[in-house]
Amino acid sequence: MKAVKDALNNVRYAQVSTPLGQLYVAYRDRKICHAVVATTDDAFERACVKRLGARPMRDARPPGEMAKQVMDHVTRRRRFQGGLDLNGLTPFQRLVLEKTREIPSGEVRSYQWVAREIGAKRAVRAVGTALAKNPIPVLIPCHRVVRTDGRIGHYSAGGSTMKSKILAFEGVDVEWLARLARRRIRFVGNDASRIFCLPTCQVACRARESQAVYFATQRDAARRGYRPCQYCRPV
Repeated sequence: MKAVKDALNNVRYAQVSTPLGQLYVAYRDRKICHAVVATTDDAFERACVKRLGARPMRDARPPGEMAKQVMDHVTRRRRFQGGLDLNGLTPFQRLVLEKTREIPSGEVRSYQWVAREIGAKRAVRAVGTALAKNPIPVLIPCHRVVRTDGRIGHYSAGGSTMKSKILAFEGVDVEWLARLARRRIRFVGNDASRIFCLPTCQVACRARESQAVYFATQRDAARRGYRPCQYCRPV
């Protein structure tokens, strides 16, 4: 019990100025345990109390290379290379978050995709719950997970507006995704390669508009003789 209390009392935080706004990061033992774009110190401290059960102490700047690692991640130079503290999460929640970290910047996947990838294809709702409890948004990019029908969906770290802002910054055409969702289109095929992908897949994005074929279901694509992309794994 004393060790847990000492760990909570050892949480510190600092700001990192990013193109998305002031990203506050809380850390203990140089591992980030909470992060969110916030407007004031007090707002972030209250968020930490809610998430971590402790009010952190303010530092003038993050330790070591942490600020650079955060900026490299936000500006798409490289995935966050620093330490992450996921203590307090269940094994299932950790599995969901680790899979989410594999989604490339500029692309999105669905809750259903994450569930299937971790071998729990019927646990779509549980995946959504795990992502809602993500303590380190932006660095663990739960904003890249959208609804199965293609709509942006909820985002616990600022709502759908913030989610759309981050995705657009990463290069996702949010309005195009919304149009596809309204038309109930979930897959994009390439008429030249006869491969079908998820809409933001790098392979799909390389196809010229004249080569693009749109499908509502995997079965529609298969009937037309298209095979699934091995990169984005749409099925």
